[in-house]
Amino acid sequence: MLPGPHFTFGDHDEHGLVASFTSMMPTHLAHWYLEREQFEPVPGEPTLYRLSEPERDGIRRTRQAVHDLRSQGYTVQADIRLDPALSASPARPVRPNGLTERRSRLAQAAAGGTTQRRATPPTTSAPAARPVPPKPGYAPTVHLTATGGGRSR
Repeated sequence: MLPGPHFTFGDHDEHGLVASFTSMMPTHLAHWYLEREQFEPVPGEPTLYRLSEPERDGIRRTRQAVHDLRSQGYTVQADIRLDPALSASPARPVRPNGLTERRSRLAQAAAGGTTQRRATPPTTSAPAARPVPPKPGYAPTVHLTATGGGRSR
């Protein structure tokens, strides 16, 4: 016979998304786990915890808590919409960072030819030697002037 659940997750009319633990779970350990999963104790209910800030992606956070506790080896019972094993999670919004588009443009540019026109068609022979400029017919004269404020050598 399988042991009963350690934790139970569901909806509460007054407190919203809640979690509770059974007598199979030590109180201090259940408190530690549920607080790490962002659940807070409900005053007057010793085994009931409510999700803090449920309006901030509460369903996904509760599903994550169910997943985390199961991965730690605990038996968890959850409502269908809160159980990641039974319900499809909603698609998470993806913020484009431009990296995919940039890589796509680079790949297309690398695969395709250039769109620039060349002045001369490419040759298959050895590259031509660079022409040497003609030697000037005069010798340039450089005039150096000494300034009085400099250091002597």
